[in-house]
Amino acid sequence: MNTHKVRLTSLAHGGGCGCKLAPSVLQELLADQPAAAMYKQLLVGTETSDDAAVWQVDDNTCIIATTDFFMPMVDDPFDFGRIAATNAISDVYAMGGQPVMALAILGMPLGKIPTEMVREILKGGAAVCASAGIPVAGGHSIDCPEPVYGLAVIGTCRPEQVRRNSGTRPGDAVILTKPVGVGIYSAAIKKNALAPEAYQEMIATTTLLNKVGAELAADQDVHAITDVTGFGVLGHGLEMARGSGLALAIEADAVPMLADAASLAQRGHVTGASHRNWASYGHDVVLPAALPDWKRHLLADPQTSGGLLVACSPEKAEAMLRTVQAAGCPGARIIGRAEAGTPVVRVIG
Repeated sequence: MNTHKVRLTSLAHGGGCGCKLAPSVLQELLADQPAAAMYKQLLVGTETSDDAAVWQVDDNTCIIATTDFFMPMVDDPFDFGRIAATNAISDVYAMGGQPVMALAILGMPLGKIPTEMVREILKGGAAVCASAGIPVAGGHSIDCPEPVYGLAVIGTCRPEQVRRNSGTRPGDAVILTKPVGVGIYSAAIKKNALAPEAYQEMIATTTLLNKVGAELAADQDVHAITDVTGFGVLGHGLEMARGSGLALAIEADAVPMLADAASLAQRGHVTGASHRNWASYGHDVVLPAALPDWKRHLLADPQTSGGLLVACSPEKAEAMLRTVQAAGCPGARIIGRAEAGTPVVRVIG
């Protein structure tokens, strides 16, 4: 755990992807933005709440561009840098691409954080970029009231390998590649209630690159991919449902969870973002009457550097799952299916 004098989490009002604006607020802010449809080379823009923008350069090449940054959810600066970088790079993998370079985004409260801690944040981000095989080629920094770090990431892919969140087909199986509960764990950190072994479990999952997304996108039986971040499984599942014009049925008991997530949630370690998420999209989620509140909170729990939601042909789902697990995601599970109907998420169990 962190041995530095300054607790990074004490300097921020929120942390990780829990800092994201609520889905309803984001929709309101973007409501009158000019349409980008006039640019025929822009294959993916803001129209389906996808993970990154995609621009087709020629018949063989697309450029993927994304940015992601947030305030610390952990106190160790090196771990914070690693988590933020992994989370940002994930957007490229979620679109089916390979990252090629990154730019650092840094905001620090001058005079409140020792210089060596800031260097550790940058080192953590650079370490993850190195493991992804890309350079941190530059960046921008400002004096900021709260610590902020992240990356702008550029990637590439072939046009036929672009995977939107809107390509899901009725009957598709839905796979989640990482367990949920990161927001629950981060809430426990703020109260010094997370066991050391649980902290290591959280670091392991939040620094695991979603490289398998690029591999899956080369398979025609994979129809849609998105990553699960600040809006939780329900929120990003709902984006997939709305973009594809169908319903998603998610089996609550099939959703993988971090080892202590259920017990911590039952003891009240829930983020404010979970409440905001539910208030934003709960009207489009159908819950079973007997579902306990703690489980609903886990399904709406904001995931920082979470897993991928993958929609694929049902007859290939078991093989896809084995591929994902062999790629270093042993917690991956088939959690539901796509169905024709009104764009909602229906929770089963």
